Amino acid sequence: MRIRSTTILAVRRNGTLAIAGDGQVTLDKTIVKHGARKVRKIAGGKVVAGFAGSAADGITLLEKFESKFAEFKDITRAAVELAKDWRQDRALRRLEALLIVGTPEHLCVLSGTGDVIEPDEGIAAIGSGGPYAQAAAAALIRNSDLGAADIARKALEIAGEICIYTNDDITVETLP
Repeated sequence: MRIRSTTILAVRRNGTLAIAGDGQVTLDKTIVKHGARKVRKIAGGKVVAGFAGSAADGITLLEKFESKFAEFKDITRAAVELAKDWRQDRALRRLEALLIVGTPEHLCVLSGTGDVIEPDEGIAAIGSGGPYAQAAAAALIRNSDLGAADIARKALEIAGEICIYTNDDITVETLP
């Protein structure tokens, strides 16, 4: 049986970053949790981050990112350094999660294969309903004047109407 959990969406718009996540965790065909919290402010409130995948692995990676950010004081450099460690370190290589980290100026998606992706449009999504949420956010950015937090929330609501692994128990964290 496979555990599927959480859709995470990040939106940067007009100097604001919003990262939203739903709370659903599904085991095979059964919802086992409605309110998982996988979005949070880290690094003393300077960075917003979210993870999709195993909770223990995601939290471990957030802690590692936070220490890299404390060392380098630059989100892009911290992301690259974490991705290098994640790929090269034997223990970290086994961690099964994806991360989104961001500030109002930079947004990065990190994976265990060494990827550090800064999306072109300031929209990034991971997790089970990620493609649905990303498509909804892109449409809202192009066709509305909504702010980043409203776009993130509305896009996750839309994803929750389409994706059986996404619900409407949504957490949104923002940085001005």
